[in-house]
Amino acid sequence: MTESLLKPPFGSGPVVVAIDGPAGSGKSSVSKAAAQRLGYGFLDTGAAYRALAWHALEHGVDTSDATAVLEVFGDFDYAISLDTTDRWVRVGSVDVTTAIREPRVTDAVSGVARVAPVRKAVNELFRRLVASAGSPGVVVEGRDITTVVFPDALVRILLTAAPEVRAARRSKELTTQDAAAVAAALHKRDAADSTVVDFLTAAPGVQVVDSTHLDFEQTVDAVLDVVDSTMGARDGR
Repeated sequence: MTESLLKPPFGSGPVVVAIDGPAGSGKSSVSKAAAQRLGYGFLDTGAAYRALAWHALEHGVDTSDATAVLEVFGDFDYAISLDTTDRWVRVGSVDVTTAIREPRVTDAVSGVARVAPVRKAVNELFRRLVASAGSPGVVVEGRDITTVVFPDALVRILLTAAPEVRAARRSKELTTQDAAAVAAALHKRDAADSTVVDFLTAAPGVQVVDSTHLDFEQTVDAVLDVVDSTMGARDGR
C-alpha cells in the first residue's frame, strides 16, 4: 500500500478502519497486526466494557443490575493506549491490562455492555479517543463498530468464521479449558451479546472477511486487501 493512501485527507481526522465480528473470530489479534502494518493506532473497544465490568466487581456491584451499573459508571475513570507496541488499560491509577482478562470479568462483561446509557456514553468515549489519536489512522475493533460507533468509517469490515472454528481457536488460547467448555462459553457469549447488537450480519457497505479457511497471516492480508481496495477506490485508483 502506498504511503499516500495511509494519510487522511488534509484537515480531517484519522482514517478509521472499523472491524466487527463475533467472539473468537480473531478480531483483536488480526486488527492489531493490521494496524501495525498500516502504521495506524489500534483501539480494542471490548477492553472498555471489560474494564467497567472489573470496576463494577471491585465495588461489589451485581452486573446484572442495570441501575447499579449506571451508578458505578459515574466514577469510571478509563484510559487505554492506542499504541500497538505499548498496550495498557487503566482505571484511575490502577493498571488493569491483565485483570480484565480474568474469567470472572469475562462472565460479567455482557451485563454491563447491555445497559443502553452506558453503551451510548462509551461510544462517545471511543470517538473522542480516535479523534485525538495523533496517528494517520486507527483500526477500531469490537461489536457494532461498523453500524453504531463508526457507521461512516472509510473502511468497514465484518470479520467472521464458522462457530466450530472460532471455538477451536479460542480453545488454543485458553489452555486451562477443554474444547467443549470453550465452545459452550462462546455460544453463551454470542447469545447474550446478540440481544444488544447484530454482529453476525454485515450491514450495507460492510465487507465480509471469512477466515474459516484462512490462517492468521492470510486473514491479516485479506483485511489489508479490503483497506487497500477501499481506499484505492476513494483515491480513484
